Amino acid sequence: MLAQFLQFLYSGMTVGSAYALAALGFTIIYNTSGVINFAQGEFIMLGGMLAALLSAGGVPLPLAIIIAVVVTCAVGVVMEKVVIEPARDAQVVTLIIITIGASLTIRGLVQIWLGKGTHALAPFSGDTPIQFLGASLLPQSLWVLGVTLLVVGALAWFFGRTMLGKAMLATSNNRLAAQLVGIDTRRVLLLSFGLAALLGAVGGILVAPITYTSYDAGIMLGLKGFVAAVLGGLGGGVGAVVGGLILGVAESMTAGYISSSYKDAVPFVLILLILFFMPRGLFGAKISERV
Repeated sequence: MLAQFLQFLYSGMTVGSAYALAALGFTIIYNTSGVINFAQGEFIMLGGMLAALLSAGGVPLPLAIIIAVVVTCAVGVVMEKVVIEPARDAQVVTLIIITIGASLTIRGLVQIWLGKGTHALAPFSGDTPIQFLGASLLPQSLWVLGVTLLVVGALAWFFGRTMLGKAMLATSNNRLAAQLVGIDTRRVLLLSFGLAALLGAVGGILVAPITYTSYDAGIMLGLKGFVAAVLGGLGGGVGAVVGGLILGVAESMTAGYISSSYKDAVPFVLILLILFFMPRGLFGAKISERV
């Protein structure tokens, strides 16, 4: 029984780490602009798809990963400049609808350019399971967990130690005050989209060897990342990570102990419970205070 529980726990923590990276992307953009970026899932898909196709085409894996991350970041920056910035004075609801339109556009272009097929990325360090306390753990799962921890640490350093990171925090707290002290809030918003795209690409690349990827893989990953962000409160990195892990473990336990048919229903049940009973989430401010 313990080994079975640990197996489900390992699986949940692995996928939960990917949700946490997606949730961090939602949180960064929301805090700097008040916008929920529903194109975040497409950043996850694009990173995984590009890395898988480049690697299959003979590009060395490290170089394929770097190219995939850079291209995805560029897509995030272009999206902000071309789509979001011209409509920056529009209402928040309008901006959210714009991000949904951008998501559909990216997905359609990828479908035309890269096809509808499912693609796999080779595991970073083999696929021989590691036995730990009676349960099996894939080496790729350690990569997912380890890189997620590194990303969270790097973000903590960036926001706490660099001027640019502090400018982003200032913008998230009070955009008008940030502008009055000379912070270029448009540049901050541009950076936030690039950073969110980077986090999405990293998440997509990490899980591609486990779950495979396709042009429509970002739909559910993006929605689940949003649920994780709301669960954490859309307030900061800690909430996003905790929300992602809780969601991943809840999904895995539901699939293992009840039925895998109900796994994808867990996020939607959770978000309903959150909105009814904990509108502030676990760590964040009430959504209505920002929108």
